[in-house]
Amino acid sequence: MNDLIRRQFDWNLLHTFTVIVEERSITGAANRLFLRQPSVSNALKRLEDQIGARLIDRERGRFEVTEQGKALYHECREICGAIGRLSDVMTDSGNQLSGHLHLWLASHVVFPPLDDALFEFNRAHPEVTFEINVATSGNVTSQVLSQQASFGICLVNEQHPRLEYRRLYREHFGFFCGPTHHLFGKSDLTLADLRSEAFVSFSTDQLSDALAPVAVLRAREGMKGKVIATSPHLEEVRRLINAGLGIGPLPIHVVQNAMERGQLWRLPPYDAPPAIDIYLVTNPRMSQSRAERFFIDNLTERLAKAPDGYFVYP
Repeated sequence: MNDLIRRQFDWNLLHTFTVIVEERSITGAANRLFLRQPSVSNALKRLEDQIGARLIDRERGRFEVTEQGKALYHECREICGAIGRLSDVMTDSGNQLSGHLHLWLASHVVFPPLDDALFEFNRAHPEVTFEINVATSGNVTSQVLSQQASFGICLVNEQHPRLEYRRLYREHFGFFCGPTHHLFGKSDLTLADLRSEAFVSFSTDQLSDALAPVAVLRAREGMKGKVIATSPHLEEVRRLINAGLGIGPLPIHVVQNAMERGQLWRLPPYDAPPAIDIYLVTNPRMSQSRAERFFIDNLTERLAKAPDGYFVYP
């Protein structure tokens, strides 16, 4: 975009385009923006003319964002994220920390140092507010990339080149069944006994996704039982296992108390269960507020207490 176009560019068009993509329709965008449909359609046409590229294919009832549109939407998300953070950045004055921390976490993050950091930070800086969202690891990464999140904590299958990663801890996944399952209470089992069992799992239990080590184990051991149900959230996977729909993977340290109460039964493998690393994900392109910098420093300093620079849970 040359200087002349930049000076004449209507930046409101980017917001309209972002809403169109998120609503996946002109009608939905018009309703969300409290505008008439022709106004939204005209805004999209003006943006395409100024950009010099077709952004959305809407011929014959289709709605498909083009490759140019996807690239622009990604940039728009970053711009909107930066604008949304202005109030936090502008509060960086004086001795008293204030502002808002927006955390995005994977659903099964059970990490005592994070709890300790939240407690101590709140006690030292009571003016800072928090918002915590739970999502899939892929969505957490997306939120950090678009500067919608102060930081994320999640599983990572493939590191994005525009983000920074710090390993917080390693957890291990075991296979479990609930009290009504026919394998519950049996201690003389092998992986061969699980091969035909119905299975429930996380949506990311795929060879190309965050729980790849679990998927690799299932494939290697020939566990070909029908996948009855999936969910992106730990509590729902645990519910499905407890309800007896099938066997499934859960982080061992997260469900230790449930095992002790007789609500879950550990299945093979008992040795060398799949290991999953959990990372702190930050965006180096994002202008962090003092509150964000202080909290991240508070959290990462706790890693110095771990022998290898990160914690390991059995």
